[in-house]
Amino acid sequence: MTALPSARLMCAALLLTGSVAQAQITSPPLPGARPKTAATVPVRPALQAPAETANAMAQPERLALQSDLAWVGQYNGAITGDVSERMVNAIKDYQKLKGGKPTGVLNPQERVVLAETARRKQDSVGWKIATEPVTGARVGIPTRLVPQQSTDANGSKWSSPNGTVQVLLARHKEANPTTAALADREKKEPQGRTIDYTVLKPDFFVLSGVQGLKKFYIRGTFKGDEVRILTILYDQATENTVEPVVIAMSSAFTAFPAQAASPPPRRNVDYGTALVVSEDGAVVTDRDVTDGCLAITIPGLGHADRIAEDNDHGLALLRVYGARGLRPLKLGDGATASTLDIVGIADPQNQGGGAAVSSVKAQTAADGSDRALSPPPAPGFSGAPALGPDGKFVGVALLKQVMVAGTAAVPGAQAVLVPAATVRAFLTGNGVSIDGKSSDAKAAALRVICVRK
Repeated sequence: MTALPSARLMCAALLLTGSVAQAQITSPPLPGARPKTAATVPVRPALQAPAETANAMAQPERLALQSDLAWVGQYNGAITGDVSERMVNAIKDYQKLKGGKPTGVLNPQERVVLAETARRKQDSVGWKIATEPVTGARVGIPTRLVPQQSTDANGSKWSSPNGTVQVLLARHKEANPTTAALADREKKEPQGRTIDYTVLKPDFFVLSGVQGLKKFYIRGTFKGDEVRILTILYDQATENTVEPVVIAMSSAFTAFPAQAASPPPRRNVDYGTALVVSEDGAVVTDRDVTDGCLAITIPGLGHADRIAEDNDHGLALLRVYGARGLRPLKLGDGATASTLDIVGIADPQNQGGGAAVSSVKAQTAADGSDRALSPPPAPGFSGAPALGPDGKFVGVALLKQVMVAGTAAVPGAQAVLVPAATVRAFLTGNGVSIDGKSSDAKAAALRVICVRK
């Protein structure tokens, strides 16, 4: 995507430190002079440039970094994973905004905070990647900003209830189209458009400007004789909210995908971790792990029924009937800290078929909302309890698929922490008597198995 002139650029970075090397420097001897002992002078090796550090990252990490910077309104370039001066400058600006040293490379804590801030932005607008039903084009839609959708033979329109934000994807047939001709027509229709930015490429064009009281952004392309144009209109008063979303939508737009976009296929057998929360058989776990199951089993206890779910936070409430000897964990608030212990049971494929409870470390931003965990624990840990440094319960860890604004697919998962207060509210809201007194998280962590085939 080509940069939007009105978007802010910001960025963040990791402080690199180099060790001091020792080198010997010896002056040439004068005739007849006795050799002098060589002076030892400390030489500081050159630090690795921020761009070199970024290039050393895996492609999925760079994609996620660019996407997160775009979502917080600091990066307005194409989300491709390619390293650029714009990306490095965005990192530096982000660091300065947060009061840090603008090194151009994010340290682990800065990266966690950035990821969590971006995820909140996505959640706040209801960001979804969807396939438009008429054209098959891949589009990113802020579903909370534009919840109303209508479709006709030429495409789809999404809009806010009061029309302050509108998204239109339209197609039409045209003989021998060119991006120059298409852009020239869009500049004139409708009348009264003021263009402040134009990009023409052989395979796409971009326009932005003002149309009455609204700002607009247009991205168009063609294949053969079919033209597809994405238009985003938004009131100028909504610019601060909508502009980062426009960047994400432009990068996510794939007018002619090679194949229909689809979510990763669900596994026939899924493994997660469930947390015992009451003596009468109530357990809480990951909603996604237990979604669409023909049977849910907890080894040693038998069948479990899914009786409630929390769509906003990704939790599911299960009930095991007739269970005895359960040791529910006390769900008080543990001490807030940047490093937590995640107690769970890894997927059998990730621990040689074993079923032992284990503990892994993860870092998190210190606030009270759902927030990112880094690094993500192994598959199977989704639904696991997280403990603070005092050993007390601070929340439930969930694994989720990575979703970036750009068009490239990103493998792997990200992890979030659902805080203790949110877990308790979900349980009490569904009539669960929270009676846990145990401080033994390993005794309260159980494997949950979903069978879909």
